[in-house]
Amino acid sequence: MSRKRRMFDIDIPAMDDIPVGKVPDKVLKKRRGPMAAAISENADALRDQQSTEETIRAENDALAHELVRLRNEGLVTEHVALADVLTEKLTRDRKPGPDPELDELKASIRDIGLSNPIRLERRADGRFELIQGMRRLSAYRALFEETGEEIYAKIPAGISEANDLDNSYRRMVDENLIRKDISFAEMGALARAYAEDPANECPDVDKAVSKLFKSASYTKRSYIRSFASLLMMMDKALMHPNDIPRNVGVELKRKFDATPGLVRRVTDTLLSEPDRDGAREVAILRSFLEEQEPSASKKPASEGTSKPRRAKTTFQVSGRAGVAKCSASSGRIELKYDLDFTRVDRSKLEEAISAFIEALPEEDDLTHG
Repeated sequence: MSRKRRMFDIDIPAMDDIPVGKVPDKVLKKRRGPMAAAISENADALRDQQSTEETIRAENDALAHELVRLRNEGLVTEHVALADVLTEKLTRDRKPGPDPELDELKASIRDIGLSNPIRLERRADGRFELIQGMRRLSAYRALFEETGEEIYAKIPAGISEANDLDNSYRRMVDENLIRKDISFAEMGALARAYAEDPANECPDVDKAVSKLFKSASYTKRSYIRSFASLLMMMDKALMHPNDIPRNVGVELKRKFDATPGLVRRVTDTLLSEPDRDGAREVAILRSFLEEQEPSASKKPASEGTSKPRRAKTTFQVSGRAGVAKCSASSGRIELKYDLDFTRVDRSKLEEAISAFIEALPEEDDLTHG
């Protein structure tokens, strides 16, 4: 008897391949109803929202801590009322009297605002001490007084916590070291005032210069010491100390040290001209530098020399492009200066030479005639 032919071929998987107690995901997905799907989606959304909120909170905490750090270091600009800014803590190194460049600064502030905020320190009474920016503060005060506009009633400032006195002085001095208009006399006067203030516990000017001008070069500190000593020697005889060029002040101090009684002579000469201006005061000081030392003896002329040696005067003058070296003799003057005179307009060069010649005295004993 023949076997019956099967109508269908069914492939039955092996028993080991059939998962026990687990429904395939595909089946679950088909079986999940609309309500279950909505609940699942809502739970996922809540988890995502919670994660996002935690990330935002962490970022905000980090930003808050960074803001506190920057504010404590004075790196966050705030607007401070002018009436709350005091200038009592530090002795300023600005020369007294009107500032010829203040009008330019005021015009700049009116046009584009304050580019560089002032630096303040917090006080216990809620007000602030000025550390850097005396000219900027003066300009704002002048603008507010002149215009009455509220925009000038507050000044942009970086505010830091109070530092010890030495650190505050260093902050002020280091900023001013880069100023082009600050004179050695101003720096010397600051060192002298710092040494004389009992609160600083600084016994002498030399140590004051070392503390305040630590960032300056050794040579520059030596110049500042010379001017500080010069100011003490001359006391109130100098009316225009900030006009004294560096080389004149340094050489004069050296000559004072080597020549007894010279300080009194220079002082008496200056006091004899109470109406002198800055240029005249410098000229008086130069005249004492050009004096021949009493102990110096003239060397006899060598035998067989046909021409006597001509007297020569050498000196240096500070200018915007550096120091000009000058050498003057009978009928001749030489000038060495870091400037390309060929590029100067001829009319201006002639005008300068003419002014130079006209400024010289024309007494009979100075001319060849």
